[in-house]
Amino acid sequence: MLNIYKRFCKEAFNEAGELVGFEPVYGENFNFAYDVVDEIAKAEPDRRAMVWCNSEGEEHTFTFGDISRYSNMAANYFLSIGIKKGDSVMLILKRHYQFWFAILGLHKIGALGIPATNMLKKKDIVFRFEAAHVKAIICTTDGDILNEVEEALHETPSVKIKITVKEKVDGWLHFDEEFKKCSDKIERQETKATDPLLLYFTSGTTGMPKMVWEDHTYPLGHIITAKYWQNVVPDGLHLTLSDTGWMKSVWGKLYGQWLMEAGIFVCDFERFTPSELLPLFAKYKITTFCAPPTMFRFFIKEDLKKYDLSGLTYACIAGEALNPELYNQFLSATGLKLMEGFGQSETTVVLYNPVGTTPKPGSMGKPSPAYDVDLVDADGKTVPAGTVGEIVIHTKRGKPAGMFNGYYEDDDRTKSVWYDDVYHTGDTAWRDEDGYFWYVGRTDDIIKSSGYRIGPFEIESVIMELPYVLECAVTGVPDPVRGQLVKATIVLAKNNEKSEELKKEIQEYVKKQTAPYKYPRVIEFIDEMPKTISGKIRRVEIRENSK
Repeated sequence: MLNIYKRFCKEAFNEAGELVGFEPVYGENFNFAYDVVDEIAKAEPDRRAMVWCNSEGEEHTFTFGDISRYSNMAANYFLSIGIKKGDSVMLILKRHYQFWFAILGLHKIGALGIPATNMLKKKDIVFRFEAAHVKAIICTTDGDILNEVEEALHETPSVKIKITVKEKVDGWLHFDEEFKKCSDKIERQETKATDPLLLYFTSGTTGMPKMVWEDHTYPLGHIITAKYWQNVVPDGLHLTLSDTGWMKSVWGKLYGQWLMEAGIFVCDFERFTPSELLPLFAKYKITTFCAPPTMFRFFIKEDLKKYDLSGLTYACIAGEALNPELYNQFLSATGLKLMEGFGQSETTVVLYNPVGTTPKPGSMGKPSPAYDVDLVDADGKTVPAGTVGEIVIHTKRGKPAGMFNGYYEDDDRTKSVWYDDVYHTGDTAWRDEDGYFWYVGRTDDIIKSSGYRIGPFEIESVIMELPYVLECAVTGVPDPVRGQLVKATIVLAKNNEKSEELKKEIQEYVKKQTAPYKYPRVIEFIDEMPKTISGKIRRVEIRENSK
């Protein structure tokens, strides 16, 4: 074990052993693929880097030596077909192991990687191709996504290179066969720490997706993600549930975990099925786990006590705010406390419950020492404890490693959220006397009713305590008297029927559990929530349909 992460950061601890200071340390030409993966491979080539399996029963264990060699071959392959430093390359590779070879290969040649989900449709792909000036596409042949890409290619002549993974397709290059013919040695290509590394399209919950771009220092921000939040250890096996098309994947399936020299677990499933995934925890001896709240809800409905999770030592949750009821149910079933964290596509983990602390159920935790976090009012002034404010990050001392560089080729949009050395997250919260942050909602989601400012998350948390509620979204609807009314849009669990009596029961429950003025005067039952392709509820669509 090298403790390689220590080469790239300075840490400070208080007398209680808590991390209170974090500063990344890197050279002018820092490159994660060369300086982390290859260095581990040189020192411990047989150290486990990834355990991969799929629904068909295939499985592979890749060492750091393997990952280093295969990424060299991928880099040489890309160079041989005309992909060079600065080129934009989109990867739609689900959870295929080839993603890791390809993304590191792109890092090594200085190309800009653009991971994307296989759930995109033609119009989504056209938008991304044109906005990011995509030169090459690497795409899986699984499912219908290749057809969508081929339709999009008719409208986007900028894409010059087409590569498939898995099956051969006429008119496309074939990665699986061709990259293996290339040398597994490469002379270090010239890249700088400030060069573009990744470009991600945001979820688009309030409009068209934004293009977040990160430089080569971004991986170093995930030291805190893996070591101090997810509790990843060198000889452990970490699972984060995410498709490689989402930023959550590099939070939990790449940078921080490999900086900790740990193994990552990847299950290349076509569809998330709790009853098929849960047995894998014992089979593969998974030690640490991270997933969004929705996945934990499905696990709990499956009855966790039927499965052997004894090897699991730590569980984290992020992606949406954590309802206390979910925390308590998971704790009862497993004995594990869910350690919540908060971040965005524009950042690494900003607020978190650190390893070794006791979380307050429903709280996002405290600020990461990597960021200068504050809660401010509309005038930019710090709000006192107990008062709702917007979460902001002060950047007067410079951009923290792990924070985005801006929205790609969109200075106006960047300046709309990042100005006067302050980045505005657009998320609101309040801070208690102990310094813990409690989520309220997006600034656009705050409901203003009869002079009150009401955060939707508190009401959603109360409604989610009801056993017959599967999903809930609280929004405001226009009202000539009160300004806005609180509305709850609810998806019921199976075998429950909507009725006026049920609406009244929900209203009365909320009145008893929280301030009476917060109860939903409007309740609508629907069969399915409108969501982004990343699975986040589109409250903007619910609001628009309520006008």
